[in-house]
Amino acid sequence: MSQRDVQLIEVTYEEAGARLDRWVKRRLSVTQGQIEKLLRTGQIRVDGSRAKANTRLEIGQIVRLPPVQKPQPKADWQKQKKKGPDADFIRSLVLYEDDDLIALNKPHGLAVQGGTKTPRHIDGMLGYLQEGDHRPRLIHRLDRDTSGVLVVAKHPASAASLGELFRGRTLDKVYWAITVGVPNPPFGQVRCWMAKGTGALDHEGNPTDRERMYRSAQNEDGSKHSVSDYAVISTAARRAAWVALKPQTGRMHQLRLHMSELGTAILGDHKYATRREVPQGVAKGMHLHARALVLPRKKGKPITITAPLPKHMKETFDTLGFLESEAGKDPLEPFI
Repeated sequence: MSQRDVQLIEVTYEEAGARLDRWVKRRLSVTQGQIEKLLRTGQIRVDGSRAKANTRLEIGQIVRLPPVQKPQPKADWQKQKKKGPDADFIRSLVLYEDDDLIALNKPHGLAVQGGTKTPRHIDGMLGYLQEGDHRPRLIHRLDRDTSGVLVVAKHPASAASLGELFRGRTLDKVYWAITVGVPNPPFGQVRCWMAKGTGALDHEGNPTDRERMYRSAQNEDGSKHSVSDYAVISTAARRAAWVALKPQTGRMHQLRLHMSELGTAILGDHKYATRREVPQGVAKGMHLHARALVLPRKKGKPITITAPLPKHMKETFDTLGFLESEAGKDPLEPFI
């Protein structure tokens, strides 16, 4: 290979925000170790200057790639990723798609990310939705037993902008829940400091669950402030309530803890269980659903993405006599 084989490639809009090492891997058949060596020796450069593996690329920058191996063939991989039951399944979950994002209706009981005992999960199936060079990326999370709207970015630039929206809380998320008992007052806001269990003893001398969040004092290690708005839409006497929830912060298990703090835990939530009597004839499973997401856009009106109720919550709605029309057409209406 000669100097003529050097590639000078301009970073596109879709690639803006990508890490340099990942960007290089999509173009060259090289390992991470080889990339690090090429960077150390100055053979890979950005706008003529040396760069690090974790450098975030910007639109219009010119990346120099040395004459190594040929680009990885992608056609066979693309064909492979279009087949199989999981490919059909993940496509069936798509609620909305544009050039930047895909919104999925995550099912109740399916994990968003994997683990030692979780071989099947949403993140593991996102490759089936890939078009072009970029694999879709998760932007936020939902608990395994929470259903509803889940957004993934289609390319690095979208991941950066959407991530900023979620971190800045400049979007609206609306959840629907069924609680055991009726929150009092029927409209309000829950604020508290919360922390994850450490296995140590709590204020009452009981061991804490490492997978559970607890109300905490502001000065406790790991303590974070949390805020949620809530509005009761309908009730089944005093036995249960259909509640709209709008989190202002994004803490782990925030809505579940907040409803428990009101003394009206979410139906089917065994981690934050209630001592109240559970209504008869309701479906099994946790009744918490990410109903809608209102996303502001740089141009034009915000996008409202709505996810239909899962089967078990529909059954409970029927049992308790709740009608979806009671919530109005605008998902934010209960909070107005």
